[in-house]
Amino acid sequence: MQPKAKLFSGTGSRYLAEKIAQQFGQPLGKISIQRFSDGEIQPTFLESIRGDYVFLIQSTFSPSDNILELLLMIDAARRASADKIIAVLPYYGYARQDRKDKPRVAIGSKLVANLLTAAGADRVITMDLHAPQIQGYFDIPVDHLDSSAIFIPYIEKLNLENLTFAAPDVGSANRIREIASYFNAEMVICDKHRKRANEISSMVVIGDVTNRNVVLIDDICDTGGTLAKAAGLLIEKGATSIRALCTHPVLSGNAYRNIENSVLEELVVCDTLPLREHPEKIKVLSVAGLFAKAIRNAYENKSITSLFIHSQLRNK
Repeated sequence: MQPKAKLFSGTGSRYLAEKIAQQFGQPLGKISIQRFSDGEIQPTFLESIRGDYVFLIQSTFSPSDNILELLLMIDAARRASADKIIAVLPYYGYARQDRKDKPRVAIGSKLVANLLTAAGADRVITMDLHAPQIQGYFDIPVDHLDSSAIFIPYIEKLNLENLTFAAPDVGSANRIREIASYFNAEMVICDKHRKRANEISSMVVIGDVTNRNVVLIDDICDTGGTLAKAAGLLIEKGATSIRALCTHPVLSGNAYRNIENSVLEELVVCDTLPLREHPEKIKVLSVAGLFAKAIRNAYENKSITSLFIHSQLRNK
């Protein structure tokens, strides 16, 4: 018999998991996640998953209970004799700690990869890792989805003239270049220098944005400081309008205020993380359909190439 596909959600991503399950065409599986009075977590599957393909949907954002909850769900599924256990992480936390950029620091993204593998995950499905090479930290398959499949149709509907794409830092240049190529548009780079985390000391624009409608694209919006500063600088350099598209709306600290007080026309984000506030400038696009397709293809052992921008570029 063909193993069944069953989708379960952790508490942190229930809002998104319900939409993914709806797009997939079946309800979420039954699971109880109990918390003892001291905060200890105990997940229990309330239905048989023996011999099934089990997809566990949970973003590993702050607090770290979300990571531990996912690890315990994986362990419980393994001990319940699931055939395959696929961890679905719309947002992969600790991805910014992907290297030793100074002495005596942890490589958090590698540690999380080790934990997921040690717990018993057979596969990982995630989106827009802060550094694509994090896939190499895993010794199990990783399906790394690209939010371009969500953002490109949105940009096309805007019908912007004199379109220019901007990378908020040098590290994002390759990704932005691919999207700019799709639209046959120009691109610029906002080169920033930090003295410490979440604090920019200086920024310069590499390229001309005079009389251009600029679209900034990034994977994470944390405090909103980078986007606000980049938008202001681009306007100073002669840009007509600035809007930003960011996959993961971490939006910590004064982020909502920073975005509202910036010259940004709008900030478009995905629903990989839940929003604490819903200001007018922030628009949310859902990744549920994209993850549902990826889960379906993983279950049916089909390729997911068609979900990526490079496949669309070949067919243009």
